[in-house]
Amino acid sequence: MVGIARRGSYLGFFFWVALAVVGTYLMWPFNERPRKGIDLVGGFYITLNVNVKEALKSELISKKQSLLNALQSYDIADPIVNKIENDKIIFGFRTAQEANKAFQAFKTRSQIVMDVQLEGEQVILSLSELVASRVKENAVIGNVDVLRKRLDGSGVAEIGVSRQGDTNIIIELPSVENPAQAKEMIGKTSLLEIKEIEASGPSEDSLLDRYDGALPDGMTIVSEQRGGDNFYYLVSDYAELTGRELKSANMGMGSMMEPVVHFEFNDEGAQVFAEMTKRARGKQIAVIIDGVVISAPVVNTPIVGGSGFIQGRFTEDEAKNLATMLKSGAFLAPVTFEEERRIGPSLGAESIEQGLMACLMGLGFLLIFSVVFYKFSGILAFITLIYNLLLMLFIMAWLNTTLTLPGIAGMVLTVGMAIDASVLIYEKVREALMEGITFRKAIDNGFSDAMAVILDGNITTFLAGLVLYKFGTGPVQGFAITMMLGIITTLLTGLFFLRSFIDVVLDGLKWDRLSI
Repeated sequence: MVGIARRGSYLGFFFWVALAVVGTYLMWPFNERPRKGIDLVGGFYITLNVNVKEALKSELISKKQSLLNALQSYDIADPIVNKIENDKIIFGFRTAQEANKAFQAFKTRSQIVMDVQLEGEQVILSLSELVASRVKENAVIGNVDVLRKRLDGSGVAEIGVSRQGDTNIIIELPSVENPAQAKEMIGKTSLLEIKEIEASGPSEDSLLDRYDGALPDGMTIVSEQRGGDNFYYLVSDYAELTGRELKSANMGMGSMMEPVVHFEFNDEGAQVFAEMTKRARGKQIAVIIDGVVISAPVVNTPIVGGSGFIQGRFTEDEAKNLATMLKSGAFLAPVTFEEERRIGPSLGAESIEQGLMACLMGLGFLLIFSVVFYKFSGILAFITLIYNLLLMLFIMAWLNTTLTLPGIAGMVLTVGMAIDASVLIYEKVREALMEGITFRKAIDNGFSDAMAVILDGNITTFLAGLVLYKFGTGPVQGFAITMMLGIITTLLTGLFFLRSFIDVVLDGLKWDRLSI
């Protein structure tokens, strides 16, 4: 049994050595891994504000169209007034009786989603407070998710995107090669809409003249740039088909070898696209991105299958960027740049130097402490501590996480926590030796007796780290990640690496015991 246990210790020790070799491979080149955060290499802090009012407006437009469709199912005549004003949907009917009939239908249909009021021949609807709050919340959270996908898809990896307050988003762009391109992608809403064209003309006035100078309810005017001039189209303010129904989008080449963006809708979008092109046969449809018409082709035949391409005199880079943004999704609400700060790499270099100095000083004091109190066994504990730090860096490189200044602080904290595990084990070993048992038996008792205490203390701290990561942002999360990784590596090295290390040293040097 003793021989089997020792062979297990040898295999365990060689496993740790092999892990160190693999970790060194992952860390190569050492100046690039693990990745360094903005506070270490410099970069940009960008603060965005989410225009939640636009999110509410989009929600109202969607609700308005749904309510108009509902009127037909209740056999109610279309309203003569159909508009959105002051965050409210206003429907005007010919008679008070028609308005009351619509009021009853809307009240039954809307339930708690919308507040419904009847004022003479008008029915006025507004989003309930609960729904409005949810729309605003989803707009900010959705934009955070879109930004992460968009920037990762453009090659700007390891970015920090987090919410700040009710409507702000903080973006950290460390060492970005092309910040102008990143900013351009950040600021674009990238909402794809495909709409049927009701009318077209060389100017807005020429369109309005057809409707006695007033824009029809439920309609809007969009423009397309043709050479140096603009051309204008009258379309519905509601889009049946948007980029939210996209299945894929990729850059490709058109028939004249010009860059285009190929797209494909999901099953639901493909069905809507087929119905739309069937209705618009022989007419134009508008492909609109962020309120600007990119192309307005004539539909010759209904398009079945839900795929097509966007042709808009793109360069290759523009087509690639557009495909990336369409795939990542559109913002649920537009954003504006509130603040932009640049941090130079000199501050980061100083932070790294100071952080390393703190680690080295801590390691130096711990080496002295270990040797004075535990003699040769203290040296083994110190080597275990060094391995613990390296293992932490290996895992960070493997997970491709980012090392930040708070992360370095977490590493320094890990140093103290790691030596604490060795102290607990060695004190238990001393207690066992004082009872007169053999050194190897004392080692067994020391590790088994200390395990419960070590696990209890580290698991408690790990849970605290989880809370910090869940509810913290940016630097706090960086500290929490490093601390949690440090706890995991401390348990692995303190309970397993140190044990196998002691057994290998005892057998390799033919010693019966170590000074402790």
